Amino acid sequence: MNTATTMPSPRLTSLSRGAGCGCKLPAADLHALLDDLELPRDERVLVGIETADDAAVIRLSDKLALVHTVDFFTPIVDDPHAFGAIAAANALSDVYAMGGTPLSALSILAFPLERLGSEILKSMLDGALRVLNEAETPLVGGHSIEDPEPKFGLAVTGTIDPGHMLANSGARHGDVLVLTKPLGTGAIATMAKHGEVPPELLAQAVEVMSTLNQSASSCALEAGAHAAADVTGFGLLGHLHAIARESGLCAEVSADAVPALPGVAQLLAREEAISGGTRRVADWAATFTNFAADVADWQRWLLADATTSGGLIVAVPSERASEIPGQVFGRLLKGPAGIINVS
Repeated sequence: MNTATTMPSPRLTSLSRGAGCGCKLPAADLHALLDDLELPRDERVLVGIETADDAAVIRLSDKLALVHTVDFFTPIVDDPHAFGAIAAANALSDVYAMGGTPLSALSILAFPLERLGSEILKSMLDGALRVLNEAETPLVGGHSIEDPEPKFGLAVTGTIDPGHMLANSGARHGDVLVLTKPLGTGAIATMAKHGEVPPELLAQAVEVMSTLNQSASSCALEAGAHAAADVTGFGLLGHLHAIARESGLCAEVSADAVPALPGVAQLLAREEAISGGTRRVADWAATFTNFAADVADWQRWLLADATTSGGLIVAVPSERASEIPGQVFGRLLKGPAGIINVS
C-alpha cells in the first residue's frame, strides 16, 4: 500500500535571505561602483545612470520620450498572489515617479518550480496581472530561470513628454515635500517573517505596497510638481537625498509629520524589526543626515526603513501641495547639496 503524502510547500519568505527591496545592494557600494564606469555619451539620453533617478528617459522627439525601468526582488510576503501584485506595483512605480505612463511590461522570474509547484507560480503571475490590468499595461513576454531562491519583477517601458518630467534634479528652493504613502512596510514584513505581526497590520501593509502610484503621479503633474522619487529600498532618507543632491539643495524634515502605518512605532522599538537593509540605509544616511537630539529612535529607523513599493516623495510649490494626496513632511532650501536636517 502506498502511504506517500505530499509535503507542504515552504513559506516563500523562508527561501530568501532578504525581503523585497531590502535585498538591494548597499547604496554606498553601488554608487561607488557606478561612479567608476565610463559611460558612452548619447544626446538622446535625457535621464541616465548619473543622477540615480527612478528610470531612464530616452528622447524620441521633442514631444515624446521612452521611460525604461527594471525592478525585481525576493518574496516580501508568503501569499504568492500578494507577492506578484506588490512586485508589479513596485516596478510600475518607477515610471509613475518620472511622470510617465506605462506602455508594456516584461516579466523577470527566478523560481524553484519543482519544489514550489506550478500553482504557487500561477498565483504569483495572477497577482501581477491583476495590477498590470489596473494600470492598463499589457504583459508582453519575459524570461525565467530555475533558482532555489524565488525572485520576481518586471521590466517596464513607458512614455513621457520630455517637457513634463518629474526628474529628481528638478526641485526648487522653497518647494515643500509631500509623501503619498505611509512608511513602515519594511519593519512589518521583517516581523511577519518571524510570525509576530497581527494579520490586520500585515493586510494593511500589503494594501499599501500593492496600491499603484498612478493617481499620485497624475496629481503631482497637475499641481506643477518640480521633482519626484518613489520610496523603495534606500528608505525615505536615501531617496530624498537623491532629490536634494541632484537639485543642488538641502532638505528639512519634520519627523513628527512623516506618516507611518499604525503599530509601526511599537515594532521599531524592537531590534528584530530592523532589517539588515534598513541598517545599511541608516549607516549610509548618517553621512548626509543630521538629527535633532529629540528625534525618537524609532523615527530614525522609520526614515531609513528599507521600503518596498512605497509612495512618492513629491517636491511641489507650497501653494499647490494640498492638490497631492499625502502628507507634507518637509521642504527644500538653499544649502549644502544633499544634506538632510531632521527635527
